[in-house]
Amino acid sequence: MAVSLRGRDFISLHDFSTEEIWQFLETARMLKLRQKAGLEDRPLVGKTLGMIFTKPSTRTRVSFEVAMVQLGGYPLFLSSQELQLRRGETIADTAQVLSRYLDGIMIRTFAHQDVLELAEAASIPVINGLTDLLHPTQVLGDLLTILEKKGRLEGLKLAYVGDGNNMAHALLHGGAKVGMHVSIASPEGYKPQPEIVAEAQADAQKTGARLEVLTDPAEAVRDADIVYTDVWASMGQEAEKESRVPIFQPYQVNSALMARAKPDAIFMHCLPARRGYDTTDEVLDGPQSVVIDEAENRLHAHKAILALLLG
Repeated sequence: MAVSLRGRDFISLHDFSTEEIWQFLETARMLKLRQKAGLEDRPLVGKTLGMIFTKPSTRTRVSFEVAMVQLGGYPLFLSSQELQLRRGETIADTAQVLSRYLDGIMIRTFAHQDVLELAEAASIPVINGLTDLLHPTQVLGDLLTILEKKGRLEGLKLAYVGDGNNMAHALLHGGAKVGMHVSIASPEGYKPQPEIVAEAQADAQKTGARLEVLTDPAEAVRDADIVYTDVWASMGQEAEKESRVPIFQPYQVNSALMARAKPDAIFMHCLPARRGYDTTDEVLDGPQSVVIDEAENRLHAHKAILALLLG
């Protein structure tokens, strides 16, 4: 039975039950089907969403803004240069004031603690659009894409190759919640945080998912249904970009690595990709790539989040 998610924060997929994750996915699927059929759903007429960005964005900004408009609401873009936060106002003060003006806040920023503090002080839902620790809204769209392409989630194997970053963390959370096997391959010193792995393992025990953290990309990708990667240096790590190249070069997702996965494996990337580094043109633009479908599904996943939390 569906439960009400109205008023909840969306900080981490670990915070939701398996049933609640499926509620987001089924809502996203329904909203997408109805949009493709030319039907409108406008449950958020009169509602406003403040969107705080301290990290630049293409997909997150456009998808949340369009999602809010399509649902009948009003999105308000708030850059870090326009808020009093940059002049020293506390996150708590900002959260309390915005709670009097808005119906929800989406924030894309660096420090995960900032999102936690914002959610603690706000009396309206706070959505984590990305932090250095987690990227849960992306993974909800990823799960929707996998469901569309494979017809199921439980029992599939997803191999993530690259930096054990916010994407690796969120994929561990999401995979564990839906019974998907997740194999992470990262260089020594760049593996996912043990605390995140422990959270995911606790969920995996309930769903039967298998999780592993390796250093060998070939082993991680073996018999995978989905091969996933991300850039080797995320925003805020630009100074490390070139020094990371020799470390991560063996983790490039190219045709040779894809050949170790199942013949019908799909390739995913949260984008933007650094072509010729984390992946090759041959893979990114190849027949196994679903990255554009994946990017589109951010819109439908975000619509589901907004409709269920703010509706």
